[in-house]
Amino acid sequence: MIRIPFQTVSACVVGAVLFSFLALPAPGQEHLPRASGKFDQPIEEWGERIRQIAPEKPTVEPAGQTPRKVLVFSLVTGFHHRVIPFVDKVIEVLGEKSGAFTATVTTDIEQLAPDKLAGYDVLVLNNNCSRRPRRNLFLDELERNPGYEGLTEQQRAEKADALEQSMLDFVASGKGLVALHGGPILLNNSPRFTEMVGCAFWYHPKSQEVTLTPVEPDHPLVAAFKGKTPFTHFDEPYMFNKAYDKGNFRPLLIMDTSKLIKPGEGVVGRKCYMAWIKPHGKGRVFYCSPSHYPESYESPTLLRFLLDGIQYAAGDLQCDDTPKTGCVLIEP
Repeated sequence: MIRIPFQTVSACVVGAVLFSFLALPAPGQEHLPRASGKFDQPIEEWGERIRQIAPEKPTVEPAGQTPRKVLVFSLVTGFHHRVIPFVDKVIEVLGEKSGAFTATVTTDIEQLAPDKLAGYDVLVLNNNCSRRPRRNLFLDELERNPGYEGLTEQQRAEKADALEQSMLDFVASGKGLVALHGGPILLNNSPRFTEMVGCAFWYHPKSQEVTLTPVEPDHPLVAAFKGKTPFTHFDEPYMFNKAYDKGNFRPLLIMDTSKLIKPGEGVVGRKCYMAWIKPHGKGRVFYCSPSHYPESYESPTLLRFLLDGIQYAAGDLQCDDTPKTGCVLIEP
C-alpha cells in the first residue's frame, strides 16, 4: 500500500476546492450545460419544459390590447438545422403563455406573398439555410417543388425576386422581421436582403462554449441579462461578412472571441456581435444568433430576450435602435 503524506493530501484538497471555486460562474451569470447534440426528444414534452420557465407576461402590452400575429417561416433547402422544430415550439409557447402574440408556422413560400404577409405583424425566419453556392431559398424551392414544375427559368427568377421584394416591402411598411441563427442564409448573396438583416453568414468554427455579454447594459432590449451578466452556452459561433462589415445596426450582444477554439482569421480586427436591432424603412429588424441547440432555449434569460426582441419587431417595445455605424471593425 502506498502512503501519501498528510501535507500532500491537504494541499491537493485545498487546491481542488480552490480550482472548483474559481471555475464557478460569476454570481448571477447563467452558464448552461453542454448541449447533448441529440434532437430526438419529443417536441411536445420538451415544449412543456419551456412553458414552465417562459415569461408569464410580456414586457409591454401589445398595442390595442390585442395579441400580435407572428408568421414563423421554417422552410429549409440546404443544411437542415435539426433545432428548427424546437424553435417553432419556443415561438409558439412564448406567444401563448405571455399573450403577446399568436404564432403560425409555415414552410409554404406562398405565405410570403404580399397579400398573405399583410395579415401579420412580424415575420420570423427560422434557420432558413439555402443551397450553396447560390444561396437563394426561393429559387431552390421553385426548382425542387413539383407544384412549380411548369414554370420556365425566367418565371422562377421573377417569382423568386417578387417574394424577396415582398419581404422587403413588408418590413419597410412598418412591420417587423426576426431572423434566428441561420435565418439570414435564406438569401445570403442578396445585397438587398442582407442589408435589411444586417449581415451575410460567412462561416463558423466548431460548436463550443460561447460567452455573450450585453453591449449596452442599460439598453431595454438586454434587460433580461440584468446588466453586464455574461451568458455562456454551447453553440455554433457564427461569423458574418458583407453587410455586417458596415456595422449598420445597434449591437445588443457581443461574443468573447478570446475563449474560442480555432476561431479562424475572421475574428481578427473586428468585434463579433451575436444579436442586434435595426430599423428598415418604417419597420424593425431583430437578429439573434443563439442557438443551434435546444438546450440554449432552456434558459429564462434567453426566452425573455427573444420575447422582448419579437415585441420590439412588432413595434410594441419601443427603444433606441439608432444604428452605430462602423461598430464592427476595430482595425483598419
